[in-house]
Amino acid sequence: MTGQWIQELREAIGDHKVLSSPVDLVAYSFDGTFEQQLPDAAVLPETTEEVAAVVRIAARHGLPLIARGMSSGLAGGSIPSGGGIVVSLTRMNRVLEIDEENMTVAVQAGVVTADLEAEVAKVGLLYPPDPSSNKQSTIGGNIACNAGGPRCLKYGVTGDYVMGLTVVLADGRILKTGGKPIKNVVGYDMTSLFVGSEGTLCIITEALLRLMTMPQFARTARAEFLSLEDASRTVNAILAAGVVPATLELMDETAIVCIEEAMHLGLPVDAKAMLIIETDGSDEETVLREIKTAARVCRENGARGVRVARDEEERADLWRARRSVSPSLARKAPNKLGEDITVPRSAIPEAVRRIKAISAQYGLPIVVFGHAGDGNLHPNILFDRRDPEQWEKVEHMVGEIFNVALDLGGTLSGEHGIGTFKLPYVTEALGPTSIDVQWRVKQALDPQNILNPGKVLPPDWDNPQP
Repeated sequence: MTGQWIQELREAIGDHKVLSSPVDLVAYSFDGTFEQQLPDAAVLPETTEEVAAVVRIAARHGLPLIARGMSSGLAGGSIPSGGGIVVSLTRMNRVLEIDEENMTVAVQAGVVTADLEAEVAKVGLLYPPDPSSNKQSTIGGNIACNAGGPRCLKYGVTGDYVMGLTVVLADGRILKTGGKPIKNVVGYDMTSLFVGSEGTLCIITEALLRLMTMPQFARTARAEFLSLEDASRTVNAILAAGVVPATLELMDETAIVCIEEAMHLGLPVDAKAMLIIETDGSDEETVLREIKTAARVCRENGARGVRVARDEEERADLWRARRSVSPSLARKAPNKLGEDITVPRSAIPEAVRRIKAISAQYGLPIVVFGHAGDGNLHPNILFDRRDPEQWEKVEHMVGEIFNVALDLGGTLSGEHGIGTFKLPYVTEALGPTSIDVQWRVKQALDPQNILNPGKVLPPDWDNPQP
């Protein structure tokens, strides 16, 4: 039977676009985590119609389909945990149209986010969502996880910029949603339904995205603190002062030291925490006034020093530092589990305190950094997975971190998604009625459960609600 559907795939999209040897499949067996499992095959379509042809073959044979971009995900969402066919969208990487008048851009799902940002910048436009993985992640993956990033505080997440989608449904039909009209409220909001669905309801092949005018001015500052809790409290104080920065990022002492050891940017390695603050806009005086206000608030709340970048080079160094947090942590341990919780901003100091207490209790480092301006924290547990005792500790620590988020009125994810890593906790986070409703949606759109099965929703769910 395997030979039959492999041959059907080759006939449908071309022999050179179908991979089935174990050597070839290794590249499609993992994501940005430490898990790995081989698919039965991988396909490399170049058009929506080719994706639809693949889906129709998979539907006939009841084969799982796992959509995949650049595999930078951190929740196990694109790992082919049950075998099946990986649909790699990396060849669908074209910017189809930049409409300057309507301020939209149409792209294929495999466009790398940073490449899109650079392309629209050439005509003075901005695509605001800015995940830290922007040089590795794709637009399709960003939409599938509703990714965030440093600019979310002021500008919002990926879903706020998706005006329309082209998707392939589980039976191979092609569906187009949304469009260029700013007001578009006819029927159910199918676009929003697919955003954040992590490939479990459809395969996203194209997107229509909203753009903005590029801000003319930006000022960036770093504030050094001798207390992580002081830095956490300062986040709300800046917002209470009437300043809404474009970005407001938090890094703890371990993150600072690891970055400085790796990049030698002159970061304050004796500080316990650091905030990176950026204001932007079209009026230079307003931008400057806001960064000065933010600096003053930092000093009033315990910052021992605030340095405003003098030029674009210093500003770029600060952002190189922030985007290098995750890879630099490899200097401290061979493995890390990078989590992604969100809490109300008022709860950030308490969340940080409890997370550090979990670290002390289990004797494994937890590095805290993230988009503090919108309450999105990334606790990273550093460990050696070759040590069974450490791995057992990690499993307990993850659960306790999620309990902290839920106890403080937060949730399990702000941008990484659920994938498989957070499945054990999703029912507690959402409640059985919500899970039941979502399963009904899943069953209506994917009755064979072939689209990324075993992800996002508990796979053994059997608890219908009255």
